[in-house]
Amino acid sequence: MVDLEAERQMRTGLLLAAPAILLILVFIVAPMLAVLVLGFTDFELGYGSFRFVGLENYAELFSDRTFLSSLRNTAVYTAIVAPVSLLLGLGLALLIESEPVGRSFFRTAFFLPVASLLVAMATVWQYLFHPSIGPINAALRLVGVAGPNWLGASDMVLTSLAIIGIWQSVGFNMVLFLAGLTAIPRDLYAAAEVDGAKSARDRFFLVTWPMLGPTTLFVITISIINAVKVFETVKTLTEGGPNKASEVLLFTIYREGFVYLRVGYASAMTMVFLAVLVVLMIAQYRLLDREVHYG
Repeated sequence: MVDLEAERQMRTGLLLAAPAILLILVFIVAPMLAVLVLGFTDFELGYGSFRFVGLENYAELFSDRTFLSSLRNTAVYTAIVAPVSLLLGLGLALLIESEPVGRSFFRTAFFLPVASLLVAMATVWQYLFHPSIGPINAALRLVGVAGPNWLGASDMVLTSLAIIGIWQSVGFNMVLFLAGLTAIPRDLYAAAEVDGAKSARDRFFLVTWPMLGPTTLFVITISIINAVKVFETVKTLTEGGPNKASEVLLFTIYREGFVYLRVGYASAMTMVFLAVLVVLMIAQYRLLDREVHYG
């Protein structure tokens, strides 16, 4: 009787989960399998036939200077955006948490860039970074500094895009850290003060930072993944220029697949991109698991 009841519950659970499983298979698993297969072909849009080329696409990838440059640019962009947005998000969360007056206003104001459409904000950023009429260079001229060509110089364009990425990411990180700060029991601060942690700095390193460990690891992973996925700013503001100085991985995939129509080659790039994301997720789980067992 117990076995029949358990079997009935299992069938009911499978029936309830079937729509979600079907959607996952259709919209996630099937496209990934298609991309995996196409990565081993020379398929191009507009041609009626294609052939399997094995690992030729992957061999070409790692001798492709544009692809290697996009990998390097993506790594540099991530190395700037992820740590800076994390530190700024943590700082803002601590400031907002410590100030009860206007907390909701500042929380909403700093989160607005996350909810804003970056494509719609492109005109604003183009104006801000304009070398002659932009307010940033105008402010620099007031203090006797010649402003750079932010989006038009090879040595500045990636930094300019990183500034936009930080602007967009800080609010999201702030919200995550605020959630982590809210979950810290207030009694711990009182106990730390009794133990001699009189200053805010002491209480931060003794209580806040250790208790924010899981949240921090999650924010690090999310920040890195979001930075690796940068596309809109490059497509809207620079088109990978000048001289491919802002060419990033997703933009290279887009151009190979939708401009040059080399779907097979773009699929191989996509699999490399997915492999990077999988490695980052595995690293997150390992770090979280280590934090739980040893932290």
